Amino acid sequence: MGWLATLKAWRNARVLRRISLDESLWRRTVARHPHTRAMSESELRRLQDLVKLLLHDKAIHGAGGLDVTDEMRVSIATQACVLVLDLGLDYYRGWSEVIVYPDEFVARYEYADENGVVHQVAEPMSGEAWHGGPVILSWADASETGGVTPYNVVMHEFAHKLDMLNGEANGFPPLHAGMSREEWSSVFSSAYDDFCARIDAREELPIDDYAGESPAEFFAVMSEVFFEHPQLLADLYPAVYEQLARFYRQDPRGRVAAAAPVGARRA
Repeated sequence: MGWLATLKAWRNARVLRRISLDESLWRRTVARHPHTRAMSESELRRLQDLVKLLLHDKAIHGAGGLDVTDEMRVSIATQACVLVLDLGLDYYRGWSEVIVYPDEFVARYEYADENGVVHQVAEPMSGEAWHGGPVILSWADASETGGVTPYNVVMHEFAHKLDMLNGEANGFPPLHAGMSREEWSSVFSSAYDDFCARIDAREELPIDDYAGESPAEFFAVMSEVFFEHPQLLADLYPAVYEQLARFYRQDPRGRVAAAAPVGARRA
């Protein structure tokens, strides 16, 4: 371990000794989300440490009149930390704030079209991630997880943050040593093209059509599905599931299967 890693480990140990997390609140949070209910006790202990560190490092506060409670903070931090359970909190480096609105908020921005005409846009949004800036969430949407249809705005926006580690979000986060850039590009391009073709054909899909907006949104939505409904992704796009399992260094499908009652396990 290098001196920088040693220093970080020492600093994290000091933070964890100082921070406490209400156990009943923690257990309620874990029970609320399907991606945490299936975790082993050892995974939950690691996840809890990451949650404490994230709550220490990132300010989570309300906007639009929202009073953010401890339950909201722990819920958001827990969902965010699932993504980096085996990556580490350093993957959320370079920014310090999560802003939470009570419901959808309006994002205002300008863009120039091909003729050079500048347009002003006001668009309602449930979440947004800024490169080098905050994550912005709608609590009404952030509290909607674990449904029949895969949907998790917290995981979606924090996946964008991972994608932005090497620049603007484009669906190509920094890969680990041993992962193939060519294979990632081939797998995701093929799946994205197939998904867009299905949308164009008006096929009813079990995954949010928003994934077809861009490769960046495809990566973020597939990350939601990977954790919320892993078997669905493994059935629909098995190669995408495999790439995400390598990137996140997790196997949610195997975790869910191992946690299921014997009679409920798939053959």
